[in-house]
Amino acid sequence: MDGNAPDFAAASRAALADPQLRGNFRRAMDGLMSKRAAQFADTGEWTGVRALAASVRLRALSKLPELLEKLEENCTRNGIAVHWAATTEEANAIALDILHKANAKLVVKGKSMVTEEMHLNAVLEKDGIEVLESDLGEYIVQLDGTMPSHIIMPAIHLNTKQIAHLFKRKIKDAESREDAAYLTDLARRVLRAKFQAADVGMSGVNAAVAETGTLCLIENEGNGRMCTTVPPVHIAFMGLEKVVETLEDVPPVISLLPRSATGQPITTYVNMISGPRKDGEKDGPREVHLVILDNGRSGIYADPELRDTLRCIRCGACMNHCPVYTKVGGHAYEAPYPGPIGKILVPQIEGLAKRGAMPHACTMCNACVEICPVKIPIVEIMGRLRVEAVKPGGAVKDGGAKASRAEAMVWSGWAAMNASPTAYRIATAAMSRLGNAAPASLPMLKEWTNVRTKPRFAGRTLHDLARAKGVPDV
Repeated sequence: MDGNAPDFAAASRAALADPQLRGNFRRAMDGLMSKRAAQFADTGEWTGVRALAASVRLRALSKLPELLEKLEENCTRNGIAVHWAATTEEANAIALDILHKANAKLVVKGKSMVTEEMHLNAVLEKDGIEVLESDLGEYIVQLDGTMPSHIIMPAIHLNTKQIAHLFKRKIKDAESREDAAYLTDLARRVLRAKFQAADVGMSGVNAAVAETGTLCLIENEGNGRMCTTVPPVHIAFMGLEKVVETLEDVPPVISLLPRSATGQPITTYVNMISGPRKDGEKDGPREVHLVILDNGRSGIYADPELRDTLRCIRCGACMNHCPVYTKVGGHAYEAPYPGPIGKILVPQIEGLAKRGAMPHACTMCNACVEICPVKIPIVEIMGRLRVEAVKPGGAVKDGGAKASRAEAMVWSGWAAMNASPTAYRIATAAMSRLGNAAPASLPMLKEWTNVRTKPRFAGRTLHDLARAKGVPDV
């Protein structure tokens, strides 16, 4: 294994051995799945709005370069400063430059997966800038010193008792009360004071409208609105795939995202940001900046099959239904995007040398595909990445990093065996008699034996069993 590569197998074993973690996830996932199912009880409505949302994302991707240029033009006209970043390092440098010019000492952040991808908090803290997450779940994991375990519900791996103990340790004068309302109010009091004192507010972007230069941000807690209106400077971060063509393209996304994510009929707040405060207006930031991050996305976009990865609207429904994620949780992936969408996005962004194990953490059951609101063919892309991992010179970063000559020889032999009826009969007869003595370290068995004992071959082949029943050879 690459010395810098996270050990997903070891992290998964640790998660599976933690009964508290598994219990927390089981209760949360059961609730989320049932709530989502209730929202889409009308299969006709689900099919129609899903097809519409998928078409919105596909159309936007088909025109992506043109729409990005139009977005920049209209944002600039509205007074939003647009910054382009090819890498996370460039995006962090842009953010620091804006903060230094604003002489910022305190930053409050709304939810943003792109800043998780950038590891922005660590960069700001290293520079001596205080940064505070204002989304309740993000605030909890920040206090805990861990990364989010879910893209929508960052602290879903913790229960009320654990959060109460965390607040007691980390927040001055906090009472030891396992009461969700009390804990929420306690966090609110801390955050309100920070909103008033913050020099800069940061947020993500759910959709950026090219035709109007509008940044759309949806949320439930009101913290996003506070981050984008109270501080004098607002910095929004988005991946370049978040652009849509028109305002009419936003409602299908808004309709599907909360229902798919948390089982809500509609999100609580919809923020439309089209520029900084104008003369005569009483609130809003004096400056608005938009940082558009590539970080490997243009390479994904260049491949017609892999491009579908970029349809994602970050609802997290695929995680809630994934039999792997729901057992091991998000921290086992050690990645900003866990679960099925992470298994296809992160290897393409960070490379297969580091993340080649992620596409294999999948049963190929297709549950994620069936509930994806924008119809991403996740399993097909997962299969493609498995091929890319052992195929040098492919389209994905570090293609061929997991190639093994011995394994390639084994699979070549397997193909030859299955191409000849005679070879197949001889080989299966031999395996039925000698297979149980085969070492567990055989290359073609290694992925199995990393997590399971080696399968025992049956005493007789299928042909033997057929003959015993009088079935003639074909």
